[in-house]
Amino acid sequence: MVDVQPVLVADRFLQPHSGYIMRELHVLGYKQFLDSYKSVTLESMASSFGVSTAFLDMQLSRFIAAGRLTAKIDKFGGVVETNRPDLKNAQYRDMIQK
Repeated sequence: MVDVQPVLVADRFLQPHSGYIMRELHVLGYKQFLDSYKSVTLESMASSFGVSTAFLDMQLSRFIAAGRLTAKIDKFGGVVETNRPDLKNAQYRDMIQK
């Protein structure tokens, strides 16, 4: 992702959309990373992505609040816990709402 941003900013057609593209790439990267774990520490995740824990915490909390990631952050323990909703419960909730 680090190599992509300068290319996006330099391109005159993609430059206005570079923030959106980078945000979507971050969401996809975090989803792929969190799919592999039930829980992971903020420190190990930050070191894997090469960012600070404060930056990662800020981004993850924003994506979780927007409903883009299904996880919880335990700030005291420094742990990110994933809660994957299963398909059966999602279908049940959809039927109840209709």
